[in-house]
Amino acid sequence: MAPVKKGIMERLNAGEVVIGDGGFVFALEKRGYVKAGPWTPEAAAEHPEAVRQLHREFLRAGSNVMQTFTFYASDDKLENRGNKLTFTGAQINEAACDLAREVANEGDALVAGGVSQTPSYLSCKSEAEVKAIFKKQLDVFIKKNVDFLIAEYFEHVEEAVWAVEVLKATGKPVAASLCIGPEGDMHGVSPGDCAVRLVRAGAQIVGVNCHFDPDTCVEAVKKMKAGVEKAGLKAHYMVQPLAYHTPDCNCQGFIDLPEFPFGLEPRILTRWDMHKYARDAYEAGIRFIGGCCGYEPYHIRAVAEELAAERGILPPGSEKHGAWGAGLEMHTKPWVRARARRQYWEDLKPASGRPLCPSMSAPASWGVTKGSAELMQQKEATSKQQLKELFDRSKSH
Repeated sequence: MAPVKKGIMERLNAGEVVIGDGGFVFALEKRGYVKAGPWTPEAAAEHPEAVRQLHREFLRAGSNVMQTFTFYASDDKLENRGNKLTFTGAQINEAACDLAREVANEGDALVAGGVSQTPSYLSCKSEAEVKAIFKKQLDVFIKKNVDFLIAEYFEHVEEAVWAVEVLKATGKPVAASLCIGPEGDMHGVSPGDCAVRLVRAGAQIVGVNCHFDPDTCVEAVKKMKAGVEKAGLKAHYMVQPLAYHTPDCNCQGFIDLPEFPFGLEPRILTRWDMHKYARDAYEAGIRFIGGCCGYEPYHIRAVAEELAAERGILPPGSEKHGAWGAGLEMHTKPWVRARARRQYWEDLKPASGRPLCPSMSAPASWGVTKGSAELMQQKEATSKQQLKELFDRSKSH
């Protein structure tokens, strides 16, 4: 019989570092298994071998958490704007749970069932209607006995609180992660106040994911931590940022950048940037450290390598990676062998190779959020007239 694994709260309460995984939606889109636009996770049922392999790569890189590939797997999102699927939401969620558990059992990893923001909330549906959507996903997570639950990628703390209230009824540990920066959520609620609301709703772990780069996300979590402590509450903290540099983002994050989603590659963080991120997060008191969109397994391996002393272990993937480029000592070219040292990579200022491109962009800044007519969602495909109106409006921004 396999040894009983320590749960997420047992690990965090002991001060252990828990390393998350990366951004499955973006990673699988690049591999040809997810469609950009709807960003839905039907690949869990359509192409389980692809999802399983990505889980395994993150496990080998050092991940302690296999998040179910259930991002945007609520029925209202699966059916939004003409999206046609051959699998039901329940089938996708069940397949995702099975794949995450299969791979988690191959190592010291836990399975986290995740829910995300819904089109119904953006369309101003009632609290009861939105909670019913979360409950439907939750039923699958309970059936599959995931180890803990994550409410992630919420732009509005109000909807995240609703999600936490549904998830906490299971008695399983609950993490809540907003896709916000230091300015707060899309209704102007500060990070500190957001965190307090989530903790009071029942979340034991709070933080941010997606939309911003590591520097910005760590700063946002610092503000959350300060707010929780000021309120006399206790929580653990998590961060799972983008693997893209976003110093030019506004409060909406990277989806406002003109490069989103198909021109972001020049912004990608190097593995050495990830070392700095991991150290900054750890020193900020964050112990659940992972990644979101743009993260590949080598990014997570860098996080695990940076915190190897604190964790007391290197990931299996480090067997094929010399610390700070040490493997380059074996290179045939002497000038490349000269790069087998930490100082070289820490001091490097990578060039983009794009002489006519700017270093930063101007975000779209349309300024619409929940309650805006433009964000009302629909089952029907976006019409040509609706697209024309959007194209015309984009010319003025």
